[in-house]
Order: sequence, then C-alpha cells, then structure tokens
Amino acid sequence: MMSAEQNRRLTQVGPGMPGGALLRHYWQPVALAEELEGPRPVRPVRLLGQDLVLFRDEQGRVGLLDRDCPHRNADLAFGRLEDGGLRCPFHGWLFDVAGTCLDTPAEPEGSRLCDRIRQKAHPVEERGGILWAFLGEGAPPAFPALDCFAAPATHVFAFKGLIECNWLQALEVGIDPAHASFLHRFFEDEDASQSYGKQFRAASADSDMPMTRVLREFPRPRIEVEPAPHGLRITALRRLSDAHTHVRVTNLVFPQAFAIPLSAEMTITQWHVPVDDGSCYWFAIFTSFAAPVDKARMREQRLALYELPDYRPKVGRHNAYGFDAEEQRRRTYTGMGEDINVHDQWAVESQGRIQDRTREHLASSDKAIAANRRLLFRAMDAVERGETPLMALDAAAAPGVTGPATMDGIGPTEGWEQYWPEVDRRRRQGAPWARLAAE
Repeated sequence: MMSAEQNRRLTQVGPGMPGGALLRHYWQPVALAEELEGPRPVRPVRLLGQDLVLFRDEQGRVGLLDRDCPHRNADLAFGRLEDGGLRCPFHGWLFDVAGTCLDTPAEPEGSRLCDRIRQKAHPVEERGGILWAFLGEGAPPAFPALDCFAAPATHVFAFKGLIECNWLQALEVGIDPAHASFLHRFFEDEDASQSYGKQFRAASADSDMPMTRVLREFPRPRIEVEPAPHGLRITALRRLSDAHTHVRVTNLVFPQAFAIPLSAEMTITQWHVPVDDGSCYWFAIFTSFAAPVDKARMREQRLALYELPDYRPKVGRHNAYGFDAEEQRRRTYTGMGEDINVHDQWAVESQGRIQDRTREHLASSDKAIAANRRLLFRAMDAVERGETPLMALDAAAAPGVTGPATMDGIGPTEGWEQYWPEVDRRRRQGAPWARLAAE
C-alpha cells in the first residue's frame, strides 16, 4: 500500500514538484498540428500546470509563450497575429516565437524598453501530426526512433481527448492487460470487416477468432513484465488449449506513453499529458504498417465522439457515461456503449480527480503498474541527484530506441516466445521505414 506522501510525489506535476521536475525532462504533446490551421492559428493551452499560448506566425513558425503578457499580465491568447509575432491587444507589445520583444508602441519615440523585455518561450517541434513542447531547462532531449515518428505522414493519424483525472491513473489503465476481459467485454461478436479504427474488434493474427471472444472466454491472463530500452514490455498470455495460446504484447514507453496493437496492421502509441494535477489529455498516434491510414474515416469516427475545440468527450461523467441497465444486462459488461474510450474514462475518472492510492490493494495482475511506479520513483530520485532519467535521450542514444514491438495473435502454447517476434517481423517487412525493434 502506498503512503500519502508517495502518492503526492507521483501525481503532482507543477513547477518545483518532484513529478513535475521529472516530466520536464521530456517532450510533451501540446496540440494536434491541425489545431493551428485556419485563419487565426492561436490556441490557449495549459500544460503541466502552466498557462501558455501556442501560435503559428505569418512565416509558418510555431511559438509557445507564457500566456501572461510581461507588461501587465493581460492574456496573450487574445493577441493579434501581425508584424512577425503575437501582439498584445492591451498596449500593443509584440513578441516573436522566441519570446523576443519586437515592439512597445505605446512608449515614446526612440524608447529601447523592448530591448530589456523577453517573454518566456518554449521549444516546439512537430512529429507524427502532433506539436510537442519542452518545458524544461537547457537543451531538450532527442526524439527516439519510435515507429510513430519514423512512419511517413501518410501512414500516421493523430487525435486526442480530454480526461478529467490525474495523468497517472489514465496511463495505468493502458498498461493493465487484465481489465480488458471485463471492462471491454462484449456479449456478441461483430463483423470483423467493420473493425477498422476500433480496438478489440478485429480478429487476432493467425486466427479467425474475434478478439472480443478471446477476452470474453479467457479472462485470466498470465502476465509477464520485463524491462526494455523504452521502459517495459508487457506480455499477456491467455491459454486457449494445450496447443494454442493468445499472445498480446504491449509496452510502457516511459514515462507517459504506452504502445499497443490496434490490429494486425496498425498500432497505437498513446501519451497521457497532464493539464494540471486533476486533468489530462490523451494524445494517440495510429501507425499503419501496410496501406496508408484512411484519415478521413478515422477522423470522422472520432469527431462523432468528441466536442471541439477542447476535445471533450460527448459521453462522460456529465451524462453518467451513457449508462443503460438493459444494455449492461444483454450487450456490454459496462452498459456504457461500444466505445472503449468511454469505458476507460469511467474507470479512471471514477477513482477521483487524483486517485487515493493509500486505499488500493494491488493484485498479481497489477504487476506492470507496480513496475512502472518503481521506475517513476527511481527516475525522480535520479533527477533530484542531478542525473539523467530513463528515456531522456541524447542524440547518440535516440536512434537505438525503436519500435516498440507490439502484437496480438494466436500462436503455439509451447514456443510462444519465438512466435511473437516473428509476427512482428512479418508486419515490418512490408514497411520500409519500420526497423526491427531493439531488444
């Protein structure tokens, strides 16, 4: 059982907090690239408890500044895009993407006040359809050579959604292989041809058995967790018979992401990014190893479920997650519809804005969650000693962190250890950009 102090250490993300200090060693997803499209590419954002403004200037450069104007702290998210930067409507002070003050027009002619003014600016990079920000000090780390970053733009699709709870409990549902047999249980199997873009709907590799049936009929997986260059590799084994075992390989990408299979041809790499201590966004990159992603179809599927501009789910706490008692009796285990994101959202939001881990009792099926918490504590300790934490990579190390390999298939009960890497290799053969994941 965890102490209250340990729980605070894990969950508090603001400046000066141990957890916040750790997360500021990494690039953080701040917005979808498409959010800066349109006639006025300016967006207020809140990240790791800090209020910021994201914008694209007339030259196409992206900037991320502290949101309060350094003159008298007016809100720069209402600024005007003009003259090479973002201009505060209060007195006209103008800042470029680097935070340089270009103009203080209300001052007397010849004033050099702007030479002494600088707004805090944060580095921004675009990868995989997402804009990434670095809120730490010094040079940012290098991006690892993950599949979602190596794939061409035609083969990735990015989306996000708001979750009203702490980032860690949102992440932990994604590294918990046991919950899917209950939380995502469907009492009937649907046509696999309708499974595009939907998790747990397609058949497993090397089988015509629907994943929904596997989860429903084999709810006691054997879970193995092992260290990997990117964090943790998690293997869930559901023994179907003496001859065949369902093998599902997923990953923790330290410190905030997981990588999981969506289908035999597509994976999801998903980050959980704190807005503040009590809310977060998930940012997902769907990566195809075969045909280009049908982005229009993927976007249409998801926009039907989320309200813009905040990407707030249409079904959630505010309407009891769409709970229907008759549906729970006849069709789904939760009675909350067929979107598994709603199921996950209920599970993690029902724990409270910040889960009280002093009241939980971890079980053997939670071994990945326990292992990840140990990694987080060790990484926070390393930061406090002035050391570089896991996955804060330099340019020499980043190309060696690849993949990570994920798979979902039905293979031999004896020899599954050799089976799953072979399935991963087969998938990568058709994708020239996909390197074999580092072991």
